[in-house]
Amino acid sequence: MRRTVFNEDHEAFRETLRAFIEAEVVPVHDEWFAAGQVPREFYYKLAELGLFGISVPEEFGGAGIDSHKFEAVQYEETARAGVSFGGSGVHVLLALPYIKALGTDEQKKRYLEKFVSAEEMWALAMTEPGTGSDLAGMKTTAKLSEDGTHYVLNGSKTFITGGVHADRVIVCARTSAPTAEDRRFGISLFAVDTKSEGYSIGRKLDKLGLRTSDTAELAFVDVKVPVEDLLGEENKGFYYLGSNLPSERWGIAYGAYAQAKAAVRFAKEYVQDRTVFGKTVASFQNTKFELAACQAEVDAAEAVADRALEALDAGELTAAEAASAKLFNTEVAHRVIDKCLQLHGGYGFMNEYPIARLYADNRVNRIYGGTSEVMKMIIAKDMGL
Repeated sequence: MRRTVFNEDHEAFRETLRAFIEAEVVPVHDEWFAAGQVPREFYYKLAELGLFGISVPEEFGGAGIDSHKFEAVQYEETARAGVSFGGSGVHVLLALPYIKALGTDEQKKRYLEKFVSAEEMWALAMTEPGTGSDLAGMKTTAKLSEDGTHYVLNGSKTFITGGVHADRVIVCARTSAPTAEDRRFGISLFAVDTKSEGYSIGRKLDKLGLRTSDTAELAFVDVKVPVEDLLGEENKGFYYLGSNLPSERWGIAYGAYAQAKAAVRFAKEYVQDRTVFGKTVASFQNTKFELAACQAEVDAAEAVADRALEALDAGELTAAEAASAKLFNTEVAHRVIDKCLQLHGGYGFMNEYPIARLYADNRVNRIYGGTSEVMKMIIAKDMGL
């Protein structure tokens, strides 16, 4: 189907990125998979390619392009190759919007040049053990010191993508108790230096999928955070988090579409090469019908992904629209990838085949960024139900 979302600049970027992936990632990706993370040095290569500075203002070393379309190309190309850039997606998609929206001029100058160069990799720490999607129930605290120069951070976080390699982490913590009228009140955001005394990385979590992404538990024991590292105003953190959720959910929706598209490609190539009973698997009517149905679903997911992308770039993507895109595309990807794995037969269960890794990676899409059940609640509320 004809697409209008990308122009010649995006396609030129796609060619550059595809060549980079073939040269720098594909030959070593199996090693990263076995290690459970990408090497920290790899992020410097991504920085040299310009991936971390696309939407960073020019005065801070970036390209100043206010668009998510280059990120969309990255989703498509990494999925197409069956590879991952580790936890770097959090650096750009999750952390950067908070720096740009909430950072003072002094903070932007201090943070962004190192952000663009990969001298400082960033992560976002929201989830805590036992709270899950209930961010208002977080227990991590940040108490202002008597002399007013720093906050004292105590608590723990879990499921923090990029947490092993991160040099700074945006930590959500309670600076005030919730009120009777609003339990979401009292949360603040801090740009915490991971070299701070009392900051520690716990387990690197052993995940079902996303094996090259370093996901960790974090702990804070009397960590001193300078007041200069408070992002935005005190006690408004929950509302800041909510403002970025449509963008985060768009990213998951777009990534899911890209995974489904890649799955069809992997299955098509496999069934054309694989022979059973003296015939290629592709020659059987069941194979043709299954792949045709998958292609139709991918076409629909592509339209949803592109529409959400245009709305996001225009600053018009609502919470309900983002939830709808995430719900639809992650469910499509779930069905399509499962069918494509089935067409691989027993080989689809082997990690040496990209469809197996894709199957495992895809499963979390219906959990993180808000579960499918939470997406349905948001959509239903928007419907007036």
